[in-house]
Amino acid sequence: MKIAVVGAAGMAGSRVVAEAVRRGHEVTAVHRGTLPPLPSGALPVRADAVDRDRLTGLFRAVDAVVGATRPREGEEDAVGPTTAALLDAAVNAGRRILFIGGAGPLRTDADGLVVDDPRYVPARYRTIAAASVTQLRVCEAHAADWVYLSPPALLEPGSRLGTYRRGGTVLVTAPDGSSRISAEDLAVAVLDELEEPGDERHFGVGY
Repeated sequence: MKIAVVGAAGMAGSRVVAEAVRRGHEVTAVHRGTLPPLPSGALPVRADAVDRDRLTGLFRAVDAVVGATRPREGEEDAVGPTTAALLDAAVNAGRRILFIGGAGPLRTDADGLVVDDPRYVPARYRTIAAASVTQLRVCEAHAADWVYLSPPALLEPGSRLGTYRRGGTVLVTAPDGSSRISAEDLAVAVLDELEEPGDERHFGVGY
């Protein structure tokens, strides 16, 4: 499979690139800034995530697209326009796009949203969590063929265990109430979805 990863320089995107290459896929690593060292077999391509024409051309050359962009602190308002541009390019190219989003729009066990639950979203992270709610809403209003993968409350670099639990739109938590996954295992979930798509348009994962 040929896969384009937009946001390949980020924590999640770089792990998706590595996991895809590990599985033998051809990867186009789309980035705006400086890329970390790429695994052999990944092709770096510089492009802006809001350049619809450029992205449309890139997407037409692949089989699947992963949107792994994340705004810089203070630029959370860019999430909506960036998501819309990626969706437009996916439609123009006739490709499905998988977004690595945020936990914010998932529901909690109390049936509220994660973004509003201080157990999972401390006040200092609420702005970026709210941006993920906006991102999902933009997807829901668009005609593109999209799927939105929400990580658990805590996503950070770690080990690749190769295992995870897949949920629906409710936050995946451990028996002690924690909600976490490594970026490496999030990438495993992304590639599993690309290789064998599920029925849900929005789902979460976690340990």
